[in-house]
Amino acid sequence: MDIEKTLKNLHARHIEAEYYETAAQALEALCAEVQGKRVVFGGSVTLRDMGAFDALRERNDVYWHWVERSDNQRQIECDAQVYMASANALAETGEIVNIDGTGNRVAGAMYGCESVYYVVGVNKLAPDLNAAIERARQVAAPRNAQRLKAQTPCAVDGKCHDCRSSGRICNILSVIMGKPNGVGRCKVLLVGETLGY
Repeated sequence: MDIEKTLKNLHARHIEAEYYETAAQALEALCAEVQGKRVVFGGSVTLRDMGAFDALRERNDVYWHWVERSDNQRQIECDAQVYMASANALAETGEIVNIDGTGNRVAGAMYGCESVYYVVGVNKLAPDLNAAIERARQVAAPRNAQRLKAQTPCAVDGKCHDCRSSGRICNILSVIMGKPNGVGRCKVLLVGETLGY
């Protein structure tokens, strides 16, 4: 894994990027940067495990459908100033890869927000885009299907079958190849720890 190459390639794609040794350091940086904002979280084991919701809630209006559901969930997510997410894979060549079942997580990170932050553990680094897509399909998606108790073949045996199950959680594959024009700022916080799937 090549941290410097990854950061350089993200910068070349107009995506801000910084490296932090620990999740605690990355969380401290997030809390210093994000204050007084409407913040929405996409589904993320990484953000859950590092305590980002509670930490950011101290100085922001924070919404996360994992914590509480709302009848106007779509409107809340569309009105976010800041969107917090992780990635299923990050290519050293600078692409950010996510697989989603519903689309809310990938949609929120592509359009409308002042700022989008991705917190990504080094376990999600892949050498190139093809390897990143393969990681998202063969590692992240099956583990998330198992976590969600999805009724899919990958939840049973831990490998992608490219199934047509109605419970499929990988209906959408997104590849961020550069800072989306529809957001003001896009930043990756790469963390030197294993985080999420």
